[in-house]
Amino acid sequence: MRIAILELTGHPLPLLEGLPRTSRQIRDWLAPHLPEAEFHSVDVVDGAPLPALSEFDGVVVGGSEFGVYDDTEWMQPLRDFLEECRAQAKPVFGICFGHQIMADVFGGKAEKAEVGNIVGARGFDYDGARVDGYVWHQDQVTSVPPSARVTGAAGHCPVGALDYEFPARSVQFHPEYQAQHLRDLFARGRDVFLTAQEADDGLASLENAHVPKDLAAEQAVDLFRGTYTQK
Repeated sequence: MRIAILELTGHPLPLLEGLPRTSRQIRDWLAPHLPEAEFHSVDVVDGAPLPALSEFDGVVVGGSEFGVYDDTEWMQPLRDFLEECRAQAKPVFGICFGHQIMADVFGGKAEKAEVGNIVGARGFDYDGARVDGYVWHQDQVTSVPPSARVTGAAGHCPVGALDYEFPARSVQFHPEYQAQHLRDLFARGRDVFLTAQEADDGLASLENAHVPKDLAAEQAVDLFRGTYTQK
């Protein structure tokens, strides 16, 4: 099994040097649950071509500092790529920005949320259970695609996860994150890309959070092994 992970974050700022990029974190999260898979990172933001679907059994679309409304060189090709994934029934799992761009492409809408930037740990009702998940987003899915069903939600995020009629699933939270990674981001980003209040609130939210290490892993594994069916 070959899984392509689309890296959609730019090269990190010097102050973030040494921290793992998104594609590495996604691989570390998913690999223990999918030992038969080979994972290949595709640095889309850096200009790497999108993968040939014939060479992969599934795709993970990760997070990004960009929004679906941004005019980047890779945004329209990514949209076309997702349409082709749907046409070929190629399994796709989306995280944060991936969740948003999939919804936007497949007939819904994503945009900046009125609640503003949300960082830290938050509770979600996800796939029939109450769980904590790590979040970092200012955009949200605001209109559900006609081919999708909401499978996760929170007070601050009504469309927290989606399952599609075709082999595609997505989540707004970050199952690949670890608490220490967020602590490092809050410490380094304070008064840079986070306000002091956002950093403090984010740190405080981690103290009593219980985020499962295998959060959303079963849902991703079912998708890539071909055992997923929308309920």
